[in-house]
Amino acid sequence: MACCFTIPQSEVGITERCGAFSGELRPGFHLLNPCTTSLVGTVSLRVKELSVQIETKTKDNVFVHMGVIVQYKVKDSEIFQAFYALVDAQKQLMSYILNNVRGRIPNYEIDELFTAKDEIAAHVKNDLEMEFNQFGFSIIQTLITDIDPADTVKKAMNEINAARRMRDATKDRAEADRIQKVKAAEADSESKRLSGVGIAEQRKAVVTGLHDSIVTFSNAGDVSHQEVMQLLLMNQYFDTLKDMTAHSERSTMFVPHSPNAVENLSKQLHSCLQGTQGTKKIA
Repeated sequence: MACCFTIPQSEVGITERCGAFSGELRPGFHLLNPCTTSLVGTVSLRVKELSVQIETKTKDNVFVHMGVIVQYKVKDSEIFQAFYALVDAQKQLMSYILNNVRGRIPNYEIDELFTAKDEIAAHVKNDLEMEFNQFGFSIIQTLITDIDPADTVKKAMNEINAARRMRDATKDRAEADRIQKVKAAEADSESKRLSGVGIAEQRKAVVTGLHDSIVTFSNAGDVSHQEVMQLLLMNQYFDTLKDMTAHSERSTMFVPHSPNAVENLSKQLHSCLQGTQGTKKIA
């Protein structure tokens, strides 16, 4: 009398005869003699996923909750080892994950942990492969999906980051203000330099004009140098009064004066010039 049954796709049946392993049954329809052979179980060839939540401590003594996912499958060529070597493959795989992750996380500080999670996952995958290859399992991928410190730690990290950004912003503002002041000083210096050049050119033109005027009047023959000087000083006097009235927004204080003051100034200048010429002759 035979017993008929089917093996689903992506699974392999394990049969025993009189308590000893007798063979593997591939997907499809099968007949067994129930008196001598029995189907003791099946092994799935699909990729399985094991999710583990781990609480551990970092190098700077911060406790974090980590989510680790391991994807694994049974090797098609090592079904016997996968079925008979381990009593509870998933439970034993979880123990290896816990031990491995808790042994690596204390090497990192909390800030480093977020950037090194891919590196840690790669190391965990390599270690699991070395341990479970002998049992007929292949580790497909290891992922660290979550790193969750305490709320107080997250708040402190945010405050540190905000303070650092404020410090950088303050430095940038100070540098911008320094550059602005330097540029303003350079512009003021250039403005004063150009203003000085303009004043010098203006004075040069005035002196040239006065010289030409003196030469012109002197060539007339009937005007003395003193009279020419008095005429020019009087002209400058009225030009000054005209300029002050043209800029009425300025505050100007007048002291007692009259055109005779110009004549007195002319006499004083003439005396100084005669004294200078006399000194040169004596020398």
